[in-house]
Amino acid sequence: MATSNRVQPMFELTLQALFSGLLAGGYYATVAVGLALVFGTMRVINLAHGELVLLAAYVAYAAETTYGVNPVMAIPVALVIVGSASAIVYALLSRIRQDREINSLILTFGLGIILTNAILSIWKADIHSTSDPWFQDSLVVADTLFAMNAEVASFVGGLVLMAGVWWWLNHSWQGRAVRALSSNRAAATLMGVNPRRIEILSFLIAALLATFAGFAIYTGKTVFPALGHVLTVKAFIITVLAGMGSIPGVLIGAVMIGVIESLTVTYLSASLQELAGMILFLVVLFVSPSGLFGGGRALAR
Repeated sequence: MATSNRVQPMFELTLQALFSGLLAGGYYATVAVGLALVFGTMRVINLAHGELVLLAAYVAYAAETTYGVNPVMAIPVALVIVGSASAIVYALLSRIRQDREINSLILTFGLGIILTNAILSIWKADIHSTSDPWFQDSLVVADTLFAMNAEVASFVGGLVLMAGVWWWLNHSWQGRAVRALSSNRAAATLMGVNPRRIEILSFLIAALLATFAGFAIYTGKTVFPALGHVLTVKAFIITVLAGMGSIPGVLIGAVMIGVIESLTVTYLSASLQELAGMILFLVVLFVSPSGLFGGGRALAR
């Protein structure tokens, strides 16, 4: 009986950790899929992507605290701001003609620093989260699992967005053009694909995903100026873990990272959370250097 009494709480604690990790994976996947989309189209890593996500989060914060409106109402404004910032990033990237891979890393890293310092100058270094009671209210699932409304809503919304991106890539002409450009740029150009238009479209869709991710993080987590760099690193790890350019793999990789981090926090220490994710990343790459989805270059596969 004593053993049974000890096993039951442990089992429930493990279930809660798995559930929390699943929801966290939804956040991570929504952040990472935009990075994966841009990489698949242009073969460059946008190291300012996390800062764009953070910018959307701070727009939601400003709308709530300065104008007293629900953060949801800030999404259209955030789309315009983040979309404009993404357009500037693309305009600068498109001017690179030599050593595009390394120079794009340097450029976007510098742009990320500029965005971080702009956010720091405007909103200071304080930690912020939503004060809206609905987002913070708890939701009970099956009488044993607990989460905030914001976490569940963001997870479901993220899945819908990712499913939409996957469908778009596989069933629309523009999506097939993105995949063609990802697979063979020269051949896609010969078949009538305009690389510049497709790249701009990819950046705009990545901005849409970044806006939703920023809103989700603000309503369900906390935001601070240095978070942008953390999100970029996390998104890069998930993108490589999945197999560069694999949209379904992004979701699986993000959930794996979320679950291992949640279990680490539950049974070991919160200070080891990032280390656990990095160890998982290195182990997977050691076993499968091309990532979970085996090195295919085309998006959405």
